[in-house]
Amino acid sequence: MGSGSESDRYVRFQSAHRNGRGNFTGVFGLVNNLAREGRLSDEEESFRRRNNSWYDAVYTDPTTVDPHVYDAGINPGAAAWFKLSATHLLARVSGYLEILSAHGVDCRALRSSDPGRVIYEDDVQIVAVPHAQDATAAHASTNTQK
Repeated sequence: MGSGSESDRYVRFQSAHRNGRGNFTGVFGLVNNLAREGRLSDEEESFRRRNNSWYDAVYTDPTTVDPHVYDAGINPGAAAWFKLSATHLLARVSGYLEILSAHGVDCRALRSSDPGRVIYEDDVQIVAVPHAQDATAAHASTNTQK
């Protein structure tokens, strides 16, 4: 997962490059994109379906609590981060990373103690708007005021 400091509390697995909307796609989205493109083997697709279902069953999708959590106009750049204490969730990520590696898709592990302004939190994850995005959004709103 890469190195981090002892004070790091969160980890995120994401693409190395921004997508068409300017965000960094997370590990699940990257694998789901390969599936949509029909690029997964039967074994990889079976893994994806089985584990996506498991994740859906064991932790909350933040959009079921706040449907606007990922709204780019309200929360630009919002991204989910696992809490490092969620070891039961982190244990299954390696299978997703193996799929991405097999398909030549770069995925990076980021660790942080302060990934941004937290807009959602539960016992295993947070969703945060990166500080740089907050500054950009504040600057843009200042420039558009008359």
